[in-house]
Amino acid sequence: MANQSDEKIMPVGGQAVIEGVMMRSPKRIATAVRRANGTIEVRVDEFQSLIQKHKILNIPIVRGAVTLIEVMIMGIKTLQWSADKAMEDLEAEEAKKNPKKKKKKKKGMSTAGAVFSLVIALGIGVAFFFALPLFLTTEIFNIERQALTFNLVAGLFRITFFLLYVWAISFMKDVHRLFEYHGAEHKTVFAFEKKTLLSPENVQKFSTYHPRCGTSFLVMVMLISLLFFAVVDTLIMLSTGQMSLLIRLAVHLPLIPVVGGISYEGLKASAKNMDHPLVRALIAPGLWLQRITTQPPDDQQLEVAIVALKTALGEEFAGELVDEPVIQSEVIPVSA
Repeated sequence: MANQSDEKIMPVGGQAVIEGVMMRSPKRIATAVRRANGTIEVRVDEFQSLIQKHKILNIPIVRGAVTLIEVMIMGIKTLQWSADKAMEDLEAEEAKKNPKKKKKKKKGMSTAGAVFSLVIALGIGVAFFFALPLFLTTEIFNIERQALTFNLVAGLFRITFFLLYVWAISFMKDVHRLFEYHGAEHKTVFAFEKKTLLSPENVQKFSTYHPRCGTSFLVMVMLISLLFFAVVDTLIMLSTGQMSLLIRLAVHLPLIPVVGGISYEGLKASAKNMDHPLVRALIAPGLWLQRITTQPPDDQQLEVAIVALKTALGEEFAGELVDEPVIQSEVIPVSA
């Protein structure tokens, strides 16, 4: 990653979607997917963060929590759009085999639908990766009133479950391909940050391991939560003299966004101090995990990621890019 103390680099980021990549710039979101016929189709959403609209939200920790929610909603919407496009290709292939079968008309996911899906996904995630470790630690070990030890053990359960989950899904063919597009996203962002000519050949030279990845963020959340909730539990016991599983759930759950906000600030600070030994140690676990969650992409996958990034930047940010060659694949723009 480029040294941001020497030059401020425009913040861009993204995520992998089905057969494609979503990229986000300060003004828009662009999702590019490779269709079955070889063309690249792009969806463009104009975007302005709530932090930009309401300055009161642009304060440490709060901005992190707000950004986290926004990113998750955008992620679900773009992932659903890419899934719809993949389904269209699948149905077109089936229609060739069975012309009499009626084609179903699909509509894109609304913001309300994305929020609903997010709530369901968060509910499942919190139950499995948050509540279950607390329950197991309470039932198996007699350390309920030892704040630091309890949260270290619960955190160990949480990290173990997460690692096993990521490792298990990595064997799925579709997920492995998704991880390849994840690698394409990282390589492209790295190339952009290094002010490199954005061609598949050049972008291919960069690493798939990026310190500002969502994977690194999740690892940081789990690590920070160990100490944060140990402090919270200690304060509760000092003030009330009581502690139980129900008390922990009642107090910890509402504070998850706070942990997310703190982790966001930590990740943001780490990007500016990459050469510091402590920072490198803190981000190392996230980079190690990316050995699973990112895979080497091919040139066609990089081509999709490059299209997504260029579209997200748009004409007003064309100066951020060095002169680049024209990508040969046909690009079909789609308004959101």
